[in-house]
Amino acid sequence: MRLSHIDRIRAIAVLCMVEVHTAAIIPPKGMSVGDPAAFVAAAFGGMAAPLFVTISGWGIYMSASRRMGDGLTGTQDWASWMVPRVALLASCQILVNLLLNADRGGRFEVITPGVLTLLAIATILAPVLIRLGMEIRIGLILVLISSPLILGDASGLGWTWWDRVASDGISEWLSRLLWNGTYPAVPWMFYILLGTLVYDLNDRRTTRERIIAIGLISTTVTFLISEREGVPWALTEGDAVLTFFPASTSFLVVSGTFALLVHRIMEGSESSGGEPWGGDSLSFLEPLGRITLTVYVLHFAVLGVVAYAMQGEPRLELVPAFAITIGHTLVWIPLAKAQQELIPEISLEGLLRKMNQSLR
Repeated sequence: MRLSHIDRIRAIAVLCMVEVHTAAIIPPKGMSVGDPAAFVAAAFGGMAAPLFVTISGWGIYMSASRRMGDGLTGTQDWASWMVPRVALLASCQILVNLLLNADRGGRFEVITPGVLTLLAIATILAPVLIRLGMEIRIGLILVLISSPLILGDASGLGWTWWDRVASDGISEWLSRLLWNGTYPAVPWMFYILLGTLVYDLNDRRTTRERIIAIGLISTTVTFLISEREGVPWALTEGDAVLTFFPASTSFLVVSGTFALLVHRIMEGSESSGGEPWGGDSLSFLEPLGRITLTVYVLHFAVLGVVAYAMQGEPRLELVPAFAITIGHTLVWIPLAKAQQELIPEISLEGLLRKMNQSLR
């Protein structure tokens, strides 16, 4: 049985990712990084990926845990579960890289690792993760939070976008995959492990709320540090307390807190047999939450065409750029509803179900 709040969180996460990617391809004329509107747009995007990966970690861990609970723990059992997922995620990552191959707002090499290869790594590690006690996973979380401080320059401090997505040979590609790419396993496996804790602490709401409270206090401290040091609180990259490329320790704490807070709000009382937050009024998000992988790939197809068409063209004025960004973000809600009603099996999620059935 699907949980409504999980599907709604997935929908919110993918909508925010669509928004920030669209804004990067179609930035308004005259808007700088320090502009308040640009900050708001970047904030949505900066929190979207952590939320997306955290809730994906919840799903991967849930699926693997259920398999172990059903006694499907043999090598062939795990292979039949793992191979289709890893193959699909890796293939979709390559497809995304091919779709966005025009140099406007960021482009990729064909084999650039990204968020989908991160989820593939999490899938490969799932049989191990479900056997690790909560104390060990908490320890790993603390190590990953500290890892940006440990890695230092090795994480790609001061790199350009192309430095981070390009690689020359297998050793550089592995380093992009594991510690200095766009979504490297270190430290981004932090969010996967956070998702496993959300799953295991399902019945311990007070514990989760205490963790959120500690996170909010830590978030306040990052604001104070920003004010005291006279540096920006958050930037995509550069000299700031929170940075996305590479993910800083402060960014991990703040965005992890955000992911936990969103989950707790959207959960409502559903985990204890009640209704998710918002009741039926937010049910329109659920069809989108069931096909987030499909939407993630398809929105890059749209943006790839737009980026190619707009190469060398001047930026749009604020109003049309804003309208296109919001329109392209929200249109996926009715499209997902139509897909679920008319062609529910035609999706990447449907393809995965068929691949799983063929290997049983």
